Amino acid sequence: MGRKGKKEKKGRGAEKTAAKMEKKVSKRSRKEEEDLEALIAHFQSLDARKTQVTETPCSPPCPRLNASLSAHPEKDELILFGGEYFNGQKTFVYNDLYVYNIKKDTWTKIDIPGPPPRRCAHQAVVVPQGGGQLWVFGGEFASPDGEQFYHYKDLWVLHLATKTWEQVRSTGGPSGRSGHRMVAWKRLLILFGGFHESTRDYIYYSDVYAFSLDTFTWSKLSPSGPGPTPRSGCLMSVTPQGSIAIYGGYSKQRVKKDVDRGTQHSDMFLLKSEEGGEGKWMWTRINPSGIKPTLRSGFSVAVAPNHQVLLFGGVCDEEEEESLEGMFFNDLYFYDAIRNRWFAGQLKGPKSEKKKRRRGKAEACENTSEQEQGVANSPEPLEVVKEVVDEDGTVVTIKQVLAAPSLAAGPPPEDEDGTLEPSRAPVEPCPRSNAMLAVKHGLLYVYGGMFEAGDRQVTLSDLYCLDLHKMEEWKTLVEMDPKTQEWLEETDSEEDSSSGEGAEGGDEDQDVDSGESGEEEEEL
Repeated sequence: MGRKGKKEKKGRGAEKTAAKMEKKVSKRSRKEEEDLEALIAHFQSLDARKTQVTETPCSPPCPRLNASLSAHPEKDELILFGGEYFNGQKTFVYNDLYVYNIKKDTWTKIDIPGPPPRRCAHQAVVVPQGGGQLWVFGGEFASPDGEQFYHYKDLWVLHLATKTWEQVRSTGGPSGRSGHRMVAWKRLLILFGGFHESTRDYIYYSDVYAFSLDTFTWSKLSPSGPGPTPRSGCLMSVTPQGSIAIYGGYSKQRVKKDVDRGTQHSDMFLLKSEEGGEGKWMWTRINPSGIKPTLRSGFSVAVAPNHQVLLFGGVCDEEEEESLEGMFFNDLYFYDAIRNRWFAGQLKGPKSEKKKRRRGKAEACENTSEQEQGVANSPEPLEVVKEVVDEDGTVVTIKQVLAAPSLAAGPPPEDEDGTLEPSRAPVEPCPRSNAMLAVKHGLLYVYGGMFEAGDRQVTLSDLYCLDLHKMEEWKTLVEMDPKTQEWLEETDSEEDSSSGEGAEGGDEDQDVDSGESGEEEEEL
């Protein structure tokens, strides 16, 4: 009895500490947000110039990360919204809307009057009703120098059939945040976690909210049982059994003045709706078997055709007091909720079109001798080396060791004149974090993201596709050479950091129109 009372008292104390921290963060960040409101209002006035829907065929979108990529529920289209880009001196935040036509392999930029303010690290969820709806909550805007942050707590819906944006105003919702996760569960949007950061303070969340798609109202859930600690950037997905899985994520805490320590989480939980209890939920910690993802954050998540949860890429940070080194990934993992098991995604490699050797047929010997040699030799792991040359001439090498393909590989085949063909390097997305994923018709699409090369942040704009049924090889849809990307050295000049110049490939007007705006004075 006494032990239980002590535990409850400790729990109340933790709640009070979290409440004080949130109040402290809110007070200090309010001044920063006020500083940003003028800039947001400027971008908002630019968006107000849009009076009608325009659809413009275009080249692929500029590099970005922390955007949202969603599959249209009725059409063979992918919808890209928002995101951010950093060129070494300036941060750009977007609220542009692009549609990728899968069958035609074409991009279209869609300008719609009254869009949400520019943002990144938001969440977007597609639901099928009404010809398809894209629901967007929260996210953040960063000042051009990347030192101040403005966190949203607004909720928007894009009606895909009519191509109209609508802001849904409802009280009692989550506080302003980014890095949260949101899924559609029956007729609810369920939201978990995230963080709010100002120049000097930050807070991570572990709260859970539900938004009703019938009544358009928010409610805060109070699940029973021990749940996840506060975090952002976790895996959140609905399982075939109707539970909601939470895995991993990232959080940080202050260990001493001006020194923070980050934590990359690897625990896993299920959020279940209790039977017979209207609005009652319960946390359960689980420990899946199988080959679990190595420790990482910044991974991306999608749902595979068989209702398995797919995890791609990410970064494992090794933190020292004065430095941060990251190892980036481009591997795949799947979580099977029915078997409560993780397994690594292994590609089979392209199917060989050559016939197997048939003894006694001389004409087949030349065509198949190389396969015979390949079978005789056990396949070696592949080491893929990518090099990025920095502006100062430094060559940064990114190495990745890949498992050998399941199909035996021999020496390069010969042409008709007897010369050897060069072996084809495997096509795959380079290691990255904060990429955008979507699955349509059993095909996984990976767009953008970032990796680091020394002090340089390389933001990507490439697009890859993988057939999840065949699991043979990646297909490149949009190529990008990271060495060609603009990168500006840091400067102390305020004039430079506040300039209106846009990202590579765009003029000033284009990038101002791709910057940050907001209608959030009422929302904060």
